Amino acid sequence: MATRFRDRAEAGRLLGERLRESAGGEEVVVLALPRGGVPVGYEVANEIGAPLDVFVVRKLGVPGHEELAMGAVASGGVLVLDERTIRALGIGEEEIRRAVAVELRELQRREDAYRAGRDPPDLTGKTVILVDDGLATGATMRAAALAVRRHNPARIVVAVPVAAEETCDEFREDVDEAVCVLTPRPFRAVGLWYEDFDQVSDDEVRELLARAAERAGTAK
Repeated sequence: MATRFRDRAEAGRLLGERLRESAGGEEVVVLALPRGGVPVGYEVANEIGAPLDVFVVRKLGVPGHEELAMGAVASGGVLVLDERTIRALGIGEEEIRRAVAVELRELQRREDAYRAGRDPPDLTGKTVILVDDGLATGATMRAAALAVRRHNPARIVVAVPVAAEETCDEFREDVDEAVCVLTPRPFRAVGLWYEDFDQVSDDEVRELLARAAERAGTAK
């Protein structure tokens, strides 16, 4: 096993190979977290022969220190707050409301832009594989898992090419299965484990989702 991935596509193919056993004989939906998770999810869906869609999650940044997460919002209007961080930094309710309003608008914009009028998939009774390009703290993926749980799936699998070892271990307690191809020590950052970690554009997300939808239609 290589210690770094060439790009998200290679990472997705390797992750898909690991997931074949998890997906066997079940009705499966792959939900990718945009933007970086979509190229990974596209390859995973192709490897295991499952439909692909997006599940939009937006981090709520601490006012003035937006790189630090105080929570997240996810598709379906699910709000997850990090109460410990909020208390420690003395963040007020009005600041939280403003941050939530901003991110909900962006979440809706992305939903509209990526799905192009397609209805979201029915997740009831299915195995849902949540895919991203990596996990550091796991805050956005945790919000996604909580939101998906409300749709009554049979199982939730969190799957990423690379993760901090402790974060991957934590998810094994939160969902039915967590698959992390690499759990390097020291971890530092997701991007360090890719040779090519360029930003993924909205256009690339739309193109991959359209190709996946076309492939699914051809396979019927």
